[in-house]
Amino acid sequence: MVLLTWIAEVADEPLVLEPADRQVEWKTNTWSLEATDEDRRSLSVAKVVAAFEETASAIRGLARELGFPGVATFYVWHDEQAGQLRCSTGSVPPDALPFNGIYVASDDLGPIVEGFLADSEPGVWSDLDDFQSHAERTETEPEVMPFRVWVCSVGTSH
Repeated sequence: MVLLTWIAEVADEPLVLEPADRQVEWKTNTWSLEATDEDRRSLSVAKVVAAFEETASAIRGLARELGFPGVATFYVWHDEQAGQLRCSTGSVPPDALPFNGIYVASDDLGPIVEGFLADSEPGVWSDLDDFQSHAERTETEPEVMPFRVWVCSVGTSH
């Protein structure tokens, strides 16, 4: 159950909530988590979700201890390209997370964890369009689908 241990350890790490310096927040508060083959076989979605919920609760406590008066969000996503679950905390609302791509904020972590645990070849993309450049694609090809991000308010204001 290495993954559950790593999720719990996120709450033991330093937390920086600094709206004036989002780069420091990102570098300090962002974690990449991998799962062993054994974890992928034996962990239930419910156990992983519960571990993240406990971590979010602990981070909410840390934010209060820091005396942070504003909006803060703990969030989790499946980075399919890297084959990792990632999580971070930022002094932003759920609709302003620091992603370059299009995402959908969700209050349901289950599908994100399910996709991660079911990933039989983490970090390997089998549908890379044969390395076509964006310019070579036809206009009829579908746009990239937004990815799902679980969000949890951990700040003192919403």
